[in-house]
Amino acid sequence: MASSSKLKYLSLGVLVLQTTSLVLTMRYSRTLKEEGPQYLASSAVVSAEVLKIITCTVLVFKDNNYSLRGMKQLLKEQIVNKPLETLKLAVPAGIYTLQNNLLYVALSNLDAATYQVTYQLKILTTAIFSVTMLGRRLGCHQWLSLLLLMTGVALVQWPTTSGEESEEKILSSSSQFVGLMAVLTACVSSGFAGVYFEKILKETKQSVWLRNIQLGLFSFVFGFIGMMVYDIQRVRESGIFQGYNRITWTVVTLQALGGLVVAVVIKYADNILKGFAASLSIILSTLISYFLLKDFTPTGLFFIGAVLVIAATFIYGYKPGNSATVKV
Repeated sequence: MASSSKLKYLSLGVLVLQTTSLVLTMRYSRTLKEEGPQYLASSAVVSAEVLKIITCTVLVFKDNNYSLRGMKQLLKEQIVNKPLETLKLAVPAGIYTLQNNLLYVALSNLDAATYQVTYQLKILTTAIFSVTMLGRRLGCHQWLSLLLLMTGVALVQWPTTSGEESEEKILSSSSQFVGLMAVLTACVSSGFAGVYFEKILKETKQSVWLRNIQLGLFSFVFGFIGMMVYDIQRVRESGIFQGYNRITWTVVTLQALGGLVVAVVIKYADNILKGFAASLSIILSTLISYFLLKDFTPTGLFFIGAVLVIAATFIYGYKPGNSATVKV
């Protein structure tokens, strides 16, 4: 029991570090000005899925004592011979692929502060789907912690007067609406797909890695189709890997790693705790931006919000003896 608890919080800690690195690296890669075309977001999404499939295949190979015959038999029995079970993963795979592309749309049409604040609504949607789909009962203190978390994150990411007004002038109202709809849709899809995948993982005896191979295969197909539909002209002109450099491959690697870390977190914790880890990573990203990148000046609201988020994390993890529960 103690080892399981340690593994749960270790997974959350790794997720915080991975998410922080991904956000900072991705932001840098999308703003980096170099000669030649910029890399395609759709291509990066597909590349991350390929890397995740390869990594999971290696892990399955390891779990089968490095037996190639045993791994082939396992993949045939669990994937090929169980088409209906495999097709269940098509739902979250399609939603995850849509979500990843929507986030690029959102970041292209909204300023960073608005995006980060709005995207935290995924924590609320995850909680709602956890209660309605998994029948999970949340204590009153957990609902309070969700409220504190959202309030804290909103205060941390509250836009300041310096620089924000000029940035908003650049963005047209129609562009802001597109970005807002994209991030709101991503919040709902993130909550639903995460809980749906959690339900599948906890109802099956298959390993997390095997499930991620199935998930990755569907995500690759959906992502590749999307890339061919929306970026076919640019792909014809400069290829799928146009604009790739070391930073791009770092983003792809972090995305692939993030998918596996999330799978472990879902297996040993739940999606709401995953949301808390993501929120903490935003605070850490802001601190790094201030002390290292020096492109952010913290305000009093930032410190108040940081305290609320940290307090909410501890409140959610607290387990009273006989707490009242609320079910929607």
